[in-house]
Formats: sequence, structure tokens, C-alpha cells
Amino acid sequence: MKRWWIVPAGAGLALGWLVGFFFDTNQGRRRRHLAVDRAGGFARRGRRRSARAGRAVRATVYGIKQKATHLHEEPKPQPNDATLKAKVETELFRPADIPKGKIDVNTEDGVVYLRGEADTPEMIRELVERARKIQGVREVESLLHLPR
Repeated sequence: MKRWWIVPAGAGLALGWLVGFFFDTNQGRRRRHLAVDRAGGFARRGRRRSARAGRAVRATVYGIKQKATHLHEEPKPQPNDATLKAKVETELFRPADIPKGKIDVNTEDGVVYLRGEADTPEMIRELVERARKIQGVREVESLLHLPR
């Protein structure tokens, strides 16, 4: 059994218009070249966008893999006291609300001594806890006190 395709009347009209548009004796050649150039540009833009999206996906997947691989910081040899002191000061005094001039940090064989004046009891607890979490710190001795 044969199938007959019925082409709507509007499709024939559109096809006739396209043929007339692209094969016009005055402007047809320019229109054909312009259409080819625009189609090429469209394809190039799509190729660049898909390449950029692929790079973004690869970078995201690589970052997730790195985070999963390095969940915990690898243990390092025990740093000397000067290095440990610098590391503790960097970590503790990073927030702007910590009074840097009022608190002194000393280290001796991996033990960190915090001396000075803190504004609140919560700040004292926070400083001690943050110092304990730093790698290389064996113990924290708090000699911090509140203002009189």
C-alpha cells in the first residue's frame, strides 16, 4: 500500500518563497553567502560553548575527586616551636574581632601557651578550641583572663 504525503498548502508557499529569496537574480548570491556564513558562525559558537561547558564539568569533577581523596590533612613531622607559634598566631588571629595586641602566644615542645586578656569567656573557649584543632599542637594551656 502506498502512502501519500499530503503537503499543506502553506508549506509549498514557504518553499516557493525560499527558492525565490535565495535564487533572486539581484540579491540571491549575497543572501546565500550570508546564510552560509551565519550558519557557520552558529555552529562555531555552539562548538565553543559545548567545549567550555565540557571543561567546566571536567574541572568540577576533578575538584570533587580531589576533595574526596584529601579529606584529612596528611600528617606532617612535628614543626619546631617557632613555626608552630607562627601557625597558631595565623589561625587564631585571622578573625577581625580577636584582640591581637592583648593576647600572646608561646610554644614549647608542641604545647601552646595563651597569655593575656580576652573580652569574653566565650572568646577564651573559642581560642582554646581553635588552637587545639591546629595540626602539630599537642596541648593548649590557657592563661587567658577577663578584663578587671
